[in-house]
Amino acid sequence: MLVALIARDKDGALQTRLDNRAAHLAYIEETGVVSQAGPLLDGDAMIGSLVILDVSDLAAAEDWAANDPYAKAGLFQSVQLIPWKKVIG
Repeated sequence: MLVALIARDKDGALQTRLDNRAAHLAYIEETGVVSQAGPLLDGDAMIGSLVILDVSDLAAAEDWAANDPYAKAGLFQSVQLIPWKKVIG
């Protein structure tokens, strides 16, 4: 099952993002369920994240999201998990 994780950073949280980036990328690598990922941008500024998870069910996506180092560091103002269907690409 593909799930889109759409997260918006808290205002003024760029340093939190930068401080936890290496741990976040390591988590992506070690869990092996991320199909695609990258920051949401406002110009050149990172303001959130889009992560496409390939997981067994929505509960697995919720678990992944809760254990992401970015989430644990309190980076996000909001997180949405939405089942997603790949049509192109």
